[in-house]
Amino acid sequence: MTPDEYCQQKASQSGSSFYYSFLFLPPPRRRAITAFYAFCREVDDVVDECADIGVARTKLAWWRIEVATIFAGTAKHPVALALAALLPEFKLEQDRLHEIIDGMEMDLTQHRYRDFAELKLYCHRVAGVVGLVSAEIFGYKNPDTLKYAENLGMAFQLTNIIRDVGEDARRDRIYIPLDELARFNVSAADIMHGRHNDAFVELMTFQVERALDYYREAMKILPDEDRKAQRPGLVMAAIYRTLLDEIRADGMQVLNQRTSLTPLRKLWIAWRTWIKG
Repeated sequence: MTPDEYCQQKASQSGSSFYYSFLFLPPPRRRAITAFYAFCREVDDVVDECADIGVARTKLAWWRIEVATIFAGTAKHPVALALAALLPEFKLEQDRLHEIIDGMEMDLTQHRYRDFAELKLYCHRVAGVVGLVSAEIFGYKNPDTLKYAENLGMAFQLTNIIRDVGEDARRDRIYIPLDELARFNVSAADIMHGRHNDAFVELMTFQVERALDYYREAMKILPDEDRKAQRPGLVMAAIYRTLLDEIRADGMQVLNQRTSLTPLRKLWIAWRTWIKG
């Protein structure tokens, strides 16, 4: 199996909405974003699949070393080899890959967030930086496109947090800021025990509106000259905003079930958004 084939398999097996956003890219950019996405999956899987924190830290430390080999020309892992092949054509920054690992490492020890400032740092590392790297791969002319990309990454991560409240609680993780829980009279115990009530609905409505604010801000600052190049992000935004609509229409039932869109619906949204440009 070649490095590109490994990355393709890793990306397609995830079932993520992210995968649908780059199906229509020309081959060079599709290979590049697939390799980058495979890297994100590799380091994320370390955190999700390793029950032992020590083992997870060791694996993430190994990935930090492997990131350095990408830029030194001595990579060994299939994903690292695929990323190394991109360097002549695409701008990849070592610091950004390390920052993504920093975000994954936060999940090993930080399971609660006091306020949105703390959560924002986490979201920036695991999603805002992903948006920045993706924008570089898709291509842009106006530097304001990077501001768009980071806002969009934040919006995606906030959407993930909303969708996965119950699933995260079962892993003893609460990403909704504790001061916001208190503001809406929802306790951490309510989240952990799946207590769905009016206060919880109001809390989640607030979370959805903040995510939508990030989508609106991203779309407002996306320069017209880069809109076509950044269509994969627009595809992802269309899929994720549809997901938010479904969650809201379902009464914020995210504690005991996981709202999702079918692959066929994601593909339809992706194609429709791509054609619109």
